[in-house]
Amino acid sequence: MIIACPKEIKAQEHRVAMLPSAAYQLTRRGHTVLVEEGAGVGSGYSDEEYRAAGAEMVAKHEEIFERAQMIVKVKEPLLDEYCLLQPGQILFTYLHLAASKPLTEALVRTQVAAVAYETVEVNRRLPLLEPMSEIAGRMSVLVGGYYLAKHTGGKGVLLGGVPGVLPGKVMVLGGGTAGVNAARMATGLGADVTILDVDVERMRFLDITLHTAHTLYSSPAHILEQLPEVDLLIGAVLVPGAKAPKLITREMLKVMKPGSVLVDIAVDQGGCAETTRPTTHHAPIFVEEDVLHYCVANMPAAYARTATQALTNVTYPYVERLADHGLPGAFAKDRNLLGGLNVYHGHVTCRAVAEAHGLPFVEPEL
Repeated sequence: MIIACPKEIKAQEHRVAMLPSAAYQLTRRGHTVLVEEGAGVGSGYSDEEYRAAGAEMVAKHEEIFERAQMIVKVKEPLLDEYCLLQPGQILFTYLHLAASKPLTEALVRTQVAAVAYETVEVNRRLPLLEPMSEIAGRMSVLVGGYYLAKHTGGKGVLLGGVPGVLPGKVMVLGGGTAGVNAARMATGLGADVTILDVDVERMRFLDITLHTAHTLYSSPAHILEQLPEVDLLIGAVLVPGAKAPKLITREMLKVMKPGSVLVDIAVDQGGCAETTRPTTHHAPIFVEEDVLHYCVANMPAAYARTATQALTNVTYPYVERLADHGLPGAFAKDRNLLGGLNVYHGHVTCRAVAEAHGLPFVEPEL
């Protein structure tokens, strides 16, 4: 198979979907690997390393798409790339289609086979999403703590406090991978942490493992009760493949103190706050109701080398399986991979995406 790894064109996206070591393994298995020149530079991997691994370097972005049978990316195709997709191509990347009807319609129109990292499920886990959720969760506390500083517009609260001064209060919405990692970082800094979820068994687990954090059942009343004292609010809510629920309304934000910070990790799926809108690393924050919003849609790209290594560790086995066996063969070998199929030859094959946009749904098995 001809496998292509284009350079990401999303703003400040420095990750790359394939390491030189992956290119080496694929070429050893008889596949052709195309890598766009400069694709790995942002993560610290030179073109020379890819050449040494057996990859063919391609100068033009358009040529990568033109020659590929399978395209392996990090982020979803952008508007300028819609016209480059070709019928029958396998597209393997993060898609987050529930948050973008134009992209969904473009994938349907171009009749590609779009497999999304974030909806591949194994034993109720999302193994291809977890590494980025871990990074985003840990990063949310770092950026949240930074923007609480007075010179950035925050209220001037140090999350860990100091002797004789109470620590800052952090509230984490969601006890999944991102939420747990956010809570771990915040408790490690010495902050007063409360993590909210609706799964009682999950909260029991969190209560045992996060010894200094508090757990609270997630409800609008409980959220509203806590918000006046919260310094850093972290949205880490996830419904696999679907839009994130809007747990924070504009009216709720009005009870927070001026200079408080909201970090919405769920922005890729539309965000869990009514006021959320995607931002970039170049211009990461905006203010609504006197609350600083950090809503960068590709947070892990800030730590591109770590993120690239963590991502490719989990995606490579699936890339290899798709390359060796093709799409139907790979699904036959691994039924879990079928859950990643979002669009196939003009049909939406992910129920959550179809429901989000009012489009017809076709069972992926068909």
